[in-house]
Amino acid sequence: MNADTAPFNLVIIGASGRMGRSLLQQLPRFPALRLHGAVVSPGSGLRGRDSGEFAGTAPTGVPFTAPLEAALPRAAIALDFSTAASAAERIQLCATAGVPLLLGITGLGSGVSAALTEAARSIPVLVAANTSFGAAVLTDLVRQAARALGASFEVSVRDVHHRDKRDAPSGTALALGAAIQEASGTPGQIQYTSVRDGDVVGQHEVLFLGDGESLRLSHEATDRSVFARGALRAGLWLVRQAPGRYQISDLFKEK
Repeated sequence: MNADTAPFNLVIIGASGRMGRSLLQQLPRFPALRLHGAVVSPGSGLRGRDSGEFAGTAPTGVPFTAPLEAALPRAAIALDFSTAASAAERIQLCATAGVPLLLGITGLGSGVSAALTEAARSIPVLVAANTSFGAAVLTDLVRQAARALGASFEVSVRDVHHRDKRDAPSGTALALGAAIQEASGTPGQIQYTSVRDGDVVGQHEVLFLGDGESLRLSHEATDRSVFARGALRAGLWLVRQAPGRYQISDLFKEK
């Protein structure tokens, strides 16, 4: 493989988590990406273990390591699916190293916004509550419906996830609500309903209720791998972008 076609070095932050494992499992489907770093928390007992063996794939030769700054030199892109804690610090580290960042974390505090704005001056940054491309299309459809229907329709957002998911409503449900309020131009009240049970990967439904009619828009993920493939695809796109703030729907604009 010559220099013009060499794969991009990828760092996965939160590599031992649920999404991290899925990213490692899906990575062989993306030959344009090469695992460069698999970052876990400093206190993780998995440090030193081969990341591929942990994920149930072929050994990668890349062990779980910490801290993040040790994995960033020579990296081309970082995917962060760890936790909201210390997110601002990780954003700053990526910006300082000049490494584009996809942040797939929900529940980010208000202090992270300033870090993202500053980082976007020097690197491309994509923040996604959900990296499923179907969910991104749902958001666009919901935005279009809210713009057309306005405040005359009541709106409810329902999300269903597995029993171990902590946040409720989900980050995707809140993002759908924000899109509705932005598109309708009103701070109208949105009713959120969350169900946490079983092993459901993710279901989101938006219901617009008017006089004598209703509109229902929904998306369901049945396999966690769709989020991993979406993130890896978005990472490949992001590494070629100029510094700035992006979202998953920006990938569709080039088609």
